[in-house]
Amino acid sequence: MSTVTGDALAKTPSRAIAATTVVKSWKSPIALGIFAVLSIVLFGFYGRAGTSRFGISTTTDFFQIPAVAVPTRATGIVIPIVLAVIALYAAWLVYRGHKVRVWLIALFAILVLIVFLTWASAGQTIPVPGLLVGAVGLSVPLIFGALGGVISERVGVVNVAIEGQLLGGAFVSALIASVTHSAILGLIGAAVAGMLVSFVLAAFSIKYIVDQVIVGVVLNVLVTGLTSFLYSTVLSPNNETLNNPPRFDRLPIPGLSEIPIIGPVLFRQTIIVYCVYVAVAVVWYCLFHTRWGLRLRSSGEHPQAADTVGINVNRTRFWNVSLAGAIAGFGGAYFTLGSVGGFTKEMTAGAGFIALAAVIFGRWDPLKATLAALLFGFATNLQSVLSTIGSPVPSEFMLMLPYIVTIFAVAGLVGQSKPPAASGRPYIKS
Repeated sequence: MSTVTGDALAKTPSRAIAATTVVKSWKSPIALGIFAVLSIVLFGFYGRAGTSRFGISTTTDFFQIPAVAVPTRATGIVIPIVLAVIALYAAWLVYRGHKVRVWLIALFAILVLIVFLTWASAGQTIPVPGLLVGAVGLSVPLIFGALGGVISERVGVVNVAIEGQLLGGAFVSALIASVTHSAILGLIGAAVAGMLVSFVLAAFSIKYIVDQVIVGVVLNVLVTGLTSFLYSTVLSPNNETLNNPPRFDRLPIPGLSEIPIIGPVLFRQTIIVYCVYVAVAVVWYCLFHTRWGLRLRSSGEHPQAADTVGINVNRTRFWNVSLAGAIAGFGGAYFTLGSVGGFTKEMTAGAGFIALAAVIFGRWDPLKATLAALLFGFATNLQSVLSTIGSPVPSEFMLMLPYIVTIFAVAGLVGQSKPPAASGRPYIKS
């Protein structure tokens, strides 16, 4: 890098100075190096003997693919060496003033996952379709919550109340579906419940300018206490009539559902899961390719500029926060209408906070937030699968994994995460 001194500096345009300045961030190379060293120690020096198998097909697939057998010890030697090479290459890129691309970090993460699964399943068989089907199921409420969080924060309101929206949707969907014997009506009721929770969030944070984070936390506590009280006093004494909702059946899509791996994972699902596919596509398209999305994003990035061109910022924020709550409420319905069945106290178990982490991890983008939610769902289901096959990995460690990933993401491992400029800031028209 050339240096500029003296009078030459005074005559150099600011843009030229900025062009010669390279900010080097060693976060990614250091993190990759640490993981590479840990992989060499754990999988290389403490490798396990045997053969790991990965089941690919199910009995209803078009054609059967034999299980893939991988030598455990050899894999534990080769892949860590490749990881070390990738870490050194990342360090070289930073040294030369280049950025470490996301695809390189993704490749590193995939290789770590492969060597870890191979090591953990020595002498056993991991059913890949079952692992992925469970991951998708656990990710559904996270995806709905993350989509609601993206919309809310893009319009300028920090949505800490996703947990309350999910829990409210789960409670109302169980109650309405049990009374009406209609899962569809329960799904609609869940959306209304989520919208009501976000309606309160919008009213206090936008109209009365109360701190958005505080309102969100209070709403979570309020909904948790209210649903727990109603469960104990109303649902439990009348469990058969008020807490016995019908659940959606799986609807295999002919042809597509018989494709190995992809079919069982994506096309043998319930209607709520299919709604996730539609919701992700619609939110992404509308957010970035419609006038509605432009107005929404401008209200969260630069509300003063939006106001000058005739956009009612506070009204835009109010109704879009309510829409975000309705989407999150759909996710709550999955617990009672698609997965567990009847409502139980605090059954969301912090899923709203994981969804909020997915929003940050996904950089406030619907597609990236969805991928982050799928990652968290995969990590959660992985501990169940490993426990089933008798893996030596402690289940407590696997339960920690989503939170560890979140910490690394927020710390900037995958790049600097910058929220919308006006997110969390009330707009007062001057």
